[in-house]
Amino acid sequence: ICGVFGGTLEAPFVKAGKSMVRRPNEDVHYRDINGDSASLPGRAVALVRNVGHHMFTDMAVTSDGRTIPEGFVDCLVTVSAALKDLRGTTPLLNSRKGSVYIVKPKMHGSREVALTTSIFARVEEFFGLRQNTIKVGIMDEERRTSANLRECIRAASERVFFINTGFLDRTGDEIHTCFLAGPVVRKGEMKQQDWIKAYEAANVDIGLHSGFQGKAQIGKGMWAKPDSMKAMLEAKIAEMMAGASTAWVPSPTAGCLHSIHYHRVNVVQRQMQLAMRPAAKIEMLLEPPLLKSKLDAKAIAEELKESAQSILGYVVRWIDMGVGCSKVPDLSNVGLMEDRATLRISSQLLANWMHHGLITEKQIKDSFVEMAKVVDQQNSSDKAYRPMSGNTDTNIAFQAALKLVFDGKRVPNGYTEFTLHEARRQAKAAVSSRL
Repeated sequence: ICGVFGGTLEAPFVKAGKSMVRRPNEDVHYRDINGDSASLPGRAVALVRNVGHHMFTDMAVTSDGRTIPEGFVDCLVTVSAALKDLRGTTPLLNSRKGSVYIVKPKMHGSREVALTTSIFARVEEFFGLRQNTIKVGIMDEERRTSANLRECIRAASERVFFINTGFLDRTGDEIHTCFLAGPVVRKGEMKQQDWIKAYEAANVDIGLHSGFQGKAQIGKGMWAKPDSMKAMLEAKIAEMMAGASTAWVPSPTAGCLHSIHYHRVNVVQRQMQLAMRPAAKIEMLLEPPLLKSKLDAKAIAEELKESAQSILGYVVRWIDMGVGCSKVPDLSNVGLMEDRATLRISSQLLANWMHHGLITEKQIKDSFVEMAKVVDQQNSSDKAYRPMSGNTDTNIAFQAALKLVFDGKRVPNGYTEFTLHEARRQAKAAVSSRL
């Protein structure tokens, strides 16, 4: 992270048989027609994503042995890495205004946003920085934040540099929030539901009416198919038309392609048009995505298999190899971006359906056993991969995947981290015991 902030990070690689080194671009200096000198930055501003308030770590403990909030450590490490950039002593500068930009996910309402600003203030005091040096990007990905976004912005009004919809985590939280109300719709139907339409529109509406235009970013969520760039180029322009001034993409290549959208859409003009529409209704935002008709057995079986395969495909690499966000092939062997947000959706959906009787515990176990063989085959070329099938009763990753579903009702907000971290520790301990 120090290398990113200072512009010194280098990454050697081989392309077409030639050794190459990727490094940050220098600024571009030129003179205009009047002979005056000017420059354009060669790099995008680096934002650093910290963890949510629900995460705790044992990398440091209190005097009585308790774990500490990982977000505290994240903020301290992020700012310490940025100190040279803030002082202007690095070869290249990240911030042009002397700020550190931290993206904060999974905050539930304005009180948790206020907690974030308090932490930032304490870290500024610790390092002797001026007030409000640390800026915050608010991820609008939990229902309580969506319903109270205006107050969340007010709580961080002197620090906020963006608000961003995160429809993946937001869908997981939506399922968990309405868990007892009834069985939810299939994953593929979520984007057609009233709540998500109101959610995406309200984020833009509130951002514009809070004065974001020209001062802060209004963002949209991730493109989850890293190999489908043509489809991304065709589809993601809709986010600019919806009022976004920034959006998430899965790779540098995707980022270059996505930049084309900003040449095709005049975002400022589009935002001015959208600012005149009626604001999205809170009633639509709170409409739960419940099934309106009974699903047939084939549709249920398809969703069960797809969810089981995606859960196992992500969990086994997370627990056995420590790989976080990664490209996981689906049942059609199409590589999809899987992370803890997509894991949250799949595990919460199966837990919801089991609670309401659409599927049974036995059906879930049988499907997971079947899909473990598929995932093993998809990873067969990886020498570091340890197969799950054949020993599912004792395989740590397999059992953790099941636990995510079976504990889905009771785990706070449907979060997956607690189960993943416990299983990862078990897997590392098992490896150490064999050494």
